[in-house]
Amino acid sequence: MRQVILDTETTGLEPKQGHKIIEIGCIEMVNRRMTGNTFHHYVHPQREIDEAAIEVHGITLEKLEGKPLFADLAEELLSFLRDSELIIHNAPFDVAFLNHEFKLAGYSDGVIETHCEVLDSLVMARHKHPGQKNNLDALCRRYEVDNSQRELHGALLDAEILADVYLAMTGGQISLIGESEDITQSGRDHGGTNEIDGSRPLVKTPLIPASAEELEAHEKWLALLEQEAPGRVVWNQTDESAY
Repeated sequence: MRQVILDTETTGLEPKQGHKIIEIGCIEMVNRRMTGNTFHHYVHPQREIDEAAIEVHGITLEKLEGKPLFADLAEELLSFLRDSELIIHNAPFDVAFLNHEFKLAGYSDGVIETHCEVLDSLVMARHKHPGQKNNLDALCRRYEVDNSQRELHGALLDAEILADVYLAMTGGQISLIGESEDITQSGRDHGGTNEIDGSRPLVKTPLIPASAEELEAHEKWLALLEQEAPGRVVWNQTDESAY
């Protein structure tokens, strides 16, 4: 399975009001492993950037001088995204901006939905954690994903963090004592090998033998069961046919 984790930064909140994309960050993942292939570009919007947006991502128009227009990147971006499943946090926001930009660049309506499947990780998180905060920072805390470098939003950095969060949300398992353990270590190799196939580490749980008191209590319980159902307590039988 080929998936692309995607994030954008924009000049504002609404493409219908003329707001544009100013940064695109994409990371390729195949069979839940990062391939190292990325698509990352800053984009000149040919318009002012809202002050509220600058407070979020810190990108000013001056920093975008000399950067390409979206139309200059459109075919390369579409080639990177085509036939993949896009993983986007709050997908309607980014998809609306991408479709708007592609349309301005001369492409038909609904380019993203035509060429890609879209998975909204925010919807997934709300289903898994109803009634709780499910923004990216909250999910990082919940799944113990390191986002200490995230002082401001950034498309590529947020895509990298989202990749770890998505893998944690979809790859974790619940232990018998109810603690969440991610056997994939957020999908990345952190040393050690699986003794079965050499691919990833196994979690080893120590064997704790029953104490003498526990064994005695167990035998008493079996004796009580035998009184209630003579000859039917299989744990007291050595004849293999009883099983």
